[in-house]
Parts: sequence; C-alpha cells; structure tokens
Amino acid sequence: MDAENLYYFEKAPVSKAVAHFAVPMMLGTSMSVIYSILNAYFLGTLHSTAMLTALALTLPLFAIIMALGNLVGMGSGTFISRLLGEKKYDDVKHVSSFAFYSSLVLGLIVIAVGLPLINQIVYGLGATSDSFEFTKDYVTIMILGSPFVILFFTLENIVRSEGAAITSMIGMILSVVVNIMLDALVIFVFDWGVTGVASATVISNIVASAFYAFHVGYKSQFLTVSVKWFKASKEILSNVFKIGVPVFIMSIFLGAMSLILNHFLVEYGDQAVAAYGISSRLLQFPEFILMGLCEGVVPLIAFSFTANKMRMKHTIGFTIKMIVALAFVFGVIVYLISDNLIGLFTNDPYLIEMGSYILHVTFLSLFITGMTTLFTGVFQATAQGIAAFIMSIIQGVTIIPVLFIANHIYGFHGVIWSLVIADAVSFLVGAIMLYVLRNKLQPDLDSLVH
Repeated sequence: MDAENLYYFEKAPVSKAVAHFAVPMMLGTSMSVIYSILNAYFLGTLHSTAMLTALALTLPLFAIIMALGNLVGMGSGTFISRLLGEKKYDDVKHVSSFAFYSSLVLGLIVIAVGLPLINQIVYGLGATSDSFEFTKDYVTIMILGSPFVILFFTLENIVRSEGAAITSMIGMILSVVVNIMLDALVIFVFDWGVTGVASATVISNIVASAFYAFHVGYKSQFLTVSVKWFKASKEILSNVFKIGVPVFIMSIFLGAMSLILNHFLVEYGDQAVAAYGISSRLLQFPEFILMGLCEGVVPLIAFSFTANKMRMKHTIGFTIKMIVALAFVFGVIVYLISDNLIGLFTNDPYLIEMGSYILHVTFLSLFITGMTTLFTGVFQATAQGIAAFIMSIIQGVTIIPVLFIANHIYGFHGVIWSLVIADAVSFLVGAIMLYVLRNKLQPDLDSLVH
C-alpha cells in the first residue's frame, strides 16, 4: 500500500475517500453492463437464434464460475483490508498468495469435474437439439478457461482491498475493451461464432488477470503472488470462507431466482417475458451503479473497522446519503421517460405499456436494494459471517413463497410486485441485524438505523 492509498484509508475527508474507492468501481460495473449488451449484439449480427440461445443458456454457468472467484476474492479481500488496518503486513502476504493459488486450484477442479460431465451440463442448462452443439462449444471453452476467469475476479477484489481502486477499475475496463475488440475480430473477420465469443471472454480474462498479477507482483508493497508466502492456516481459511461462502451462495440464489421468475412469467405469454427482460436490462444499469458504490466502500469500511471505528460510522452514513440521492435521481428519470426507454427496444405499444409498468414497480425498490447491498457489505467488511450468510439467502428464501401466493391471488401483477416484497423483507432483516450488532460494530452505530 503506497502513501496515497494510506491517505485515503486513514486521513482523507470521508466524502473524498468514498469517491476514491467507489467511483472507479461504479465505472467498472457500468462497463460490464455495456459489455453484456454488446456481446449479444455482435453474436446477433449472425442472425442465428440458436447461437443467441446458447449465449443466454450459458449465463448461469458463467455466474457460477464468477461466484467461485468472488468466494475467494471477497473473502480474502475483506480480510486483507482488516489486516492492513491492524498493520499485520506479513499476514497480508500470506492471504494474497493463498487467494492467488487457491483460485487456480478451484479452476482446475472445475475442469476435472466439468469436462467428463459436459453433456449433462449442457442438457441441464436447457439446450435443445438446435442449440445443443453451440451451447456445448461455449461451455467447453468456459470450463477450460475457468482458472483464469476465477483468478480475474479474485485478483480484482484483492487489488481493491489494498486501496488501489484505480488499478482495479483499469483491470475491469481492460477486460471489457479486449473482449469487445476480440468479439468484433472473431465474428466479422474469422467467422468463429459462439466458439469465438467464448474464446474472447476467456482471453480477455487472461489479459486482465496478467495485468492484476503484474501489479500484485511488482507494484504492490504488501500483496504478493509468490508461492513462498502461500499459507492455508485455520485462521486464513476461516476468515476467507466465512465471508466468501455467503457471497457464493448469494450468487447461486440470484441465478435460481431468475429461473423461477421466468417460469412464472411464461404463464402470461412471450410479451410478459420480453417486457420483463427489457425492463430488467434498464434497471440493471442503476442497480450496478449502486452496487459499485456499496462494494467500492467495503475495503474502506473493513480497514476502518480495525483502525478507526468512528471513521467507519461516518463512511456508512455518507454512503447512505449517496444511495438516497442516486435512487431519487434515477427514479425521477424513469418516471418521466419510462415509455421512451422501453421504446428503445420495441415499437409494440402493448409491450411498451407492459414494460413501463414493470419498470415503475421494480424501480420502487431501487433504494431498498441499494441499502440491502450496503448492509451485506458492512457485514462482510466487519467479518460478521452469520449476518452475511443470512443476507445471502433471505431474498431467495422469501421470494419463492411470495411468488406462489401473489401469483395465485393477483396473477401477473402479483408476480411483478413479489420482487418488491422480497426486497423489502431483505431490507428489514438487514436493518434489524445491523441494529442488533450495533454495539459490536460501533457503540454509536445505532444512530444510523433510527
């Protein structure tokens, strides 16, 4: 950690420190949304429904591989920030080396398990006879590249954990830019289709991982990729996995929730599914902005938890104000021009009306989801493993019964409103746990939840 990063951790005004940590993360997450849209666009130019289907079907697999990276990365990253606050610099080297090599091992396990079961995985993702081969090609390449995909998400987290927010952002943007350039090359020049798109994703993660590894190995004062610092002690395993496992479980639950929600929407026709798909893409942008804000401040909260709890309190308080302000601005924009936003994707009047309705309803919970993400980040940063685990499952546990009941009573409207209800329950549970843990986290933290 250089003097500049230490300044933002310890001495910079809270507003300036939050901006330093959060803005690069917000920009990085925004780029990932843009990339996901462009990725589908490039493949769409081939006018192959089967290829686009394969791309959509493989999203859960990529989400699982990404979740494995966040399992190690988030767990190691928050532990590293706390250790930096305690000035235990040798321990930081042990944890960063553990994160690097355990990520590669996890990837090798994915290969060892995934390749023999490749056909079962492809069928399990829902591939039909038309999309089977395309899906299999994509899955095969993603499984082979999984060590580098997992490593990318791990290294992004631990680089950010030492305060190198700009470096973290550059790595994320580098991954997106390389991916887009390679997508154009493999589609328009080499005509490699799905195989090319999958290869572009893996190669972009390799490039970004190499960038992060160079920073960790040669630029960082405390992080390392040297195997001589590798250590898998009980303390390291406990601190990494008590935060990392809830993050992994949350990712799995979110994927399952998406599948369940689509199952209910299919009952109301293709237009209902399409309208939700459009509105969810539009909602994704402000959600990722708020996610970037909340995840960006996690290292600052973790460092302050062990170094200066009053600064932690002020950081959380300022972040809440920013969530309120951003949710208000995005909400006003949506309620003023929702029809125009939906109209960017379709000219069907009924679809525009339905999509606008879904957008209005789901945007009601934007502030709530922002706060829920912050609660989760606070629990992760302060090593509250049980609270983090509860936050990881509460939305998934809530939405399933709510969906069944609301769908039975209110039909389509019940399905859409069930999302808001599940978000509200998650918010209430998080607020209650923060209140219960207030004395453990900070004697004056209760003022934040009144």
